[in-house]
Amino acid sequence: MDYTINRVIAGGNFDTVDARTRAALTDKGFGILTEIDVKATMKKKLDVDMPYYRILGACNPKMAHQAIVIEPRVGAMLPCNVILREIEGGVEVSAIDPVASMQAINNAELTAVAGDVRDLLAKAVAAI
Repeated sequence: MDYTINRVIAGGNFDTVDARTRAALTDKGFGILTEIDVKATMKKKLDVDMPYYRILGACNPKMAHQAIVIEPRVGAMLPCNVILREIEGGVEVSAIDPVASMQAINNAELTAVAGDVRDLLAKAVAAI
């Protein structure tokens, strides 16, 4: 089973794809709670150069609330990470598949919510 929802933006400029990703996520009810600039962190901590790589911690508050009510410890698996990474010829956007990540929790009600979140993330990724 794939664990991410992926899209390659051929010829995409990293900052432009970042802005489009944020807009698509916002349009589907997600906010960005965290942001990690992996490229800058690796340079600072290890003095290693690498292509652009950013992790966005996306959260749909309504869906997160539903999940936490159903399974209070699910917060350990939130938010939904979306990565943007520079690849040869463009930028790849990958969002976690919440259904895949929730397989560790045996709860059909939570799986249903994860399916709704997956649908929203897939629509956001497709809209970039």
